[in-house]
Amino acid sequence: MAGCMQGKVLVVTGAGRGIGREMAILGAKEGASVVVNDLGTATDGEGGASQAPAEEVVEVITKAGGKAIANFESVADPKAAENIVKAAVDTFGRIDAVINNAGILRDRIFHRMSVMDWEQVINVHLNGSFYISRAAANHFKEQESGAFVHFTSTSGLVGNFGQANYSAAKLGIVGLSKSIALDMQRFNVRSNCVSPFAWSRMIGTIPTETPEQQARVEKVKKMTPGKIAPLAIFLVSDLAKGVTGNIFACRMNEIFLMSQNRPLRSVQRDGGWTPQTIAEHALPAMKASLYPLDRSQDIFSWDPL
Repeated sequence: MAGCMQGKVLVVTGAGRGIGREMAILGAKEGASVVVNDLGTATDGEGGASQAPAEEVVEVITKAGGKAIANFESVADPKAAENIVKAAVDTFGRIDAVINNAGILRDRIFHRMSVMDWEQVINVHLNGSFYISRAAANHFKEQESGAFVHFTSTSGLVGNFGQANYSAAKLGIVGLSKSIALDMQRFNVRSNCVSPFAWSRMIGTIPTETPEQQARVEKVKKMTPGKIAPLAIFLVSDLAKGVTGNIFACRMNEIFLMSQNRPLRSVQRDGGWTPQTIAEHALPAMKASLYPLDRSQDIFSWDPL
């Protein structure tokens, strides 16, 4: 039986390890020709680039009878991003789907975060997602088909300590995805987000100095990258026809459809407001609906299923 990606050409960024690796392998198993993009650096983007991770994934795919090529360029450079998409078109004749997964972490408590920490994370996650998507957009427009999956995070959707750069980038990706979905719907192009819960090199950077941190990491270790891949491949396949502009989360065997910003409460006052009447009337009416300073683990407080 033909897979759900039969005849499709798929680009997966950050596909040398972790979630990206699993998505590339599953995409190929489902029939896609895959561009396995990975720069091969450390989780913070530093260190000498290595071609080995991407090449190893290509070897796994081709040994199983699939089609794949390796690409080692950086998503954070617009010209390199164009080359990644060009590699798909030059090798396989077209491009049908993009999964924006590449990322780095430079966690710092906010008052210690440097401009470089901020810029490098934004460049890889948010700018990189734009550069790759923009490079593929004209191809999708011309063929009147295509699908994007962008990786977001509950660090942006909910919140987390020490990740202002990462959180801002990941929430920015949600806005980017929704705009792509709106702008390109007329060309039958879909765009969705996935927020993953899975153990990876990046998650492996979480501190384990306290019993609470250690318990959290042990819980996350149970959530393997392979659990994320089916959702992402579904969303870039024709099985997800009509699904666009949405945010999904995946944790072990659980799939969540995440909410998007909508009004919660409203108050109105004839003649308008002053700071004093806001304090006296508006705030008491809204106070029960104000959000507390939750983090991801406060919202997803039960063990993975």
